[in-house]
Amino acid sequence: MIITIDGPAGVGKSSVAKMIAQELGFNYLDTGAMYRAITWSVLRQGVDPKDAEAAYAAAEKIEIRFEDEKVIVDRHDVTLSIRNNDVTQSVSPIADNPRIRERLVELQREIAKNGNYICEGRDQGTVVFPNAICKIFLVATAEERATRRVRQLNEQGHEADFEEILQMQNERDEQDYNRPIGRLLKADDAVEVITDNNTLDEIATLLIDIIRQKVTAVDSTNP
Repeated sequence: MIITIDGPAGVGKSSVAKMIAQELGFNYLDTGAMYRAITWSVLRQGVDPKDAEAAYAAAEKIEIRFEDEKVIVDRHDVTLSIRNNDVTQSVSPIADNPRIRERLVELQREIAKNGNYICEGRDQGTVVFPNAICKIFLVATAEERATRRVRQLNEQGHEADFEEILQMQNERDEQDYNRPIGRLLKADDAVEVITDNNTLDEIATLLIDIIRQKVTAVDSTNP
């Protein structure tokens, strides 16, 4: 059984998806971490992520695994490393590389064959799992998402400027909605959920109710 959760950056997809997976006893697939893992390895090999052919050649050799909440690349635990600034600034050309994206879509489908999964990202309900039993699209205003990001950084001991975060986020939104492949789109049959002014616990509870209703409805039509 596949549940997809898509939405723009900073809307809370990862945190909520983890909570839902734990509550429902599902596995959690962080597809964004997979693109970051490829980026980390490409940079480590000294390859320019903007060189599409060289980046794909480097990515083709990479093994990505998830162990509990850890991301493993070729036996290296990169869970924290894939979140550093170098990776963040270089992930876009990797995510826009058609051959890398095709490979990761295949890998995501292969992983999800082996159990029940909550899959979150940007194109899970539109491209990767168009037949998912339940699709959710999370949204929040840019200001709300920037506020959450500033709060998160402050809690981690980092200073953050709201206007700077907001500008970076708006630029990211523009890129995500206009990417040549894997662009951010709401699937026609996805349930849109506005998360402004809600805590993560409240969002998770709402989504769990939506998922259970959807699963029950599907079960009733397939006795």
